Amino acid sequence: MHPISTKHTITFLGNHSQNPIWIGNNDFIAFDTEEIKAKLLNLENPCYFIKQSGIIGVTNEGYLDENSNGKFTEVETLTAIPPLLPQQLGDANFLDCYNVKYTYMTGAMANGIASEELVIALGKENILSSFGAAGLVPERIEKAIKTIQQALPHHPYCFNLIHSPSELAIEKSTINLYIKYSINTVEASAFLDLTPNIVYYRVAGLSINSSNEIAIKNKVIAKISRREVASKFMQPAPEKIVKELVNQGLITELQAKLASQVPMADDITVEADSGGHTDNRPLVCLLPSILALRDAIQTQYSYKTPIRVGAGGGIGTPQSALGALMMGAAYIVTGSINQSCLEAGASEHTKRLLAQAEMTDIMMAPAADMFEMGVKLQVLKRGTMFGMRAQKLYELYQNYNSIEEIPKIAREKLEKQIFRKNLDEIWQETITYFTQRDPQQITRAENNPKRKMALIFRWYLGLSSQWSNIGEEGREIDYQIWCGASMGAFNNWVKNSYLAESSNRKVSDIAHHLMRGSAYLYRLQNLKLQGIILPATYWHYYPIKFKENHI
Repeated sequence: MHPISTKHTITFLGNHSQNPIWIGNNDFIAFDTEEIKAKLLNLENPCYFIKQSGIIGVTNEGYLDENSNGKFTEVETLTAIPPLLPQQLGDANFLDCYNVKYTYMTGAMANGIASEELVIALGKENILSSFGAAGLVPERIEKAIKTIQQALPHHPYCFNLIHSPSELAIEKSTINLYIKYSINTVEASAFLDLTPNIVYYRVAGLSINSSNEIAIKNKVIAKISRREVASKFMQPAPEKIVKELVNQGLITELQAKLASQVPMADDITVEADSGGHTDNRPLVCLLPSILALRDAIQTQYSYKTPIRVGAGGGIGTPQSALGALMMGAAYIVTGSINQSCLEAGASEHTKRLLAQAEMTDIMMAPAADMFEMGVKLQVLKRGTMFGMRAQKLYELYQNYNSIEEIPKIAREKLEKQIFRKNLDEIWQETITYFTQRDPQQITRAENNPKRKMALIFRWYLGLSSQWSNIGEEGREIDYQIWCGASMGAFNNWVKNSYLAESSNRKVSDIAHHLMRGSAYLYRLQNLKLQGIILPATYWHYYPIKFKENHI
């Protein structure tokens, strides 16, 4: 076995005789590599580094005697580090605000991929998770609300609200459900601008408490990737929209007045290179920029509680999680990696593909909900042709003004290879779908051939995600699987562990390992700053299966 290297340590620490002396049983000092790592992984206890017979050892036992002058011991005390719990990472205000265990949350994955089971599993561990309400009809969302609230009457959870510029009726009905059922935390995503719906949700929850202070019942976690959008959520609600809500009788004059004193969001999640909707922004550039913006706006408005800024996108290992936290993130958000877990609302075939993904197995493809705007999202390209086929549909949409203009050969190829149905049949199915969901979509398309073409193409873009979730047999090549590079990084990290198989991936295990791994690496970094040089093998945190009911 190899002891820890002592290279540079003595020079850095200087005169060890001036340090407090470690007092304890020498039998508990570890000199073996694996035993030392176990001591370092014991985050709940301090670590004492001592030197005996020229070899450095580590122990969690004993204590330091500050009155060390004149005393002699057979071991030399090098340094000591205190306990370091995962709960200490990030902004403690986040823990208090949402009554959670970690500054960690899982973001919403649309169409119920972030399922009731996933939200409940994390909620029972006091970890915040957002239900993937995007793309679901109000009846399905209402069912999820009832299920989650029944399972988590006293535990944290939140629901997603995705901006739907082409389906504002769905956005409005979703907000009405959240207010009806007292959903007190919403994760707002994909917003390009503030809408009356999100403003209504925020302001309708404002009141004055018994201490004559503003109470914010409806919390908003806004997921953004652009400074201009972040700025809107960091400032108070727009006066024009607030006045309209008062005129409609949706909020009171008092609430309108209070709205000018609080920001639109409690938390801003900086979304970098993520799966699904993404601007592919690098986190190391985007996060500092948004933090600086937050500080400037805080100086302007002097909010009693400053807005917290978290980070998501690309986080799939303890190193990336710790990196985000050390850059100043108040909390971290994971997404793609949770999609491969047991509790996720995705098919087994999809989960197996995700568990095999490398960091390069991703591409950008047109988004169903913002197809006409040219908005793209990030998907898995390994094992599916969805990305290429979706891009082909968008090219046809750009080049032609109607279905009828598409050349006969190209149309036949569409019907045979992609839709596997006559496009006239697809249109009839589209009418049936939107008649139940948002009838105005059909009305708008009846006299607009290009709009009609977009809705037909969105049939494929929308169903391809559903096929992936339910495991539609025969459609595997068309599965739309939202995925970022973090999935490949996660797979590389857990390659030789029990988490390598998707069948072993519990969403709560992943959360605990990421946070414990981050704390462990932070502990090693602290030691490095004190002159303790550790071999490379110590810098790898491998996930080991937790004992039942013990985390």
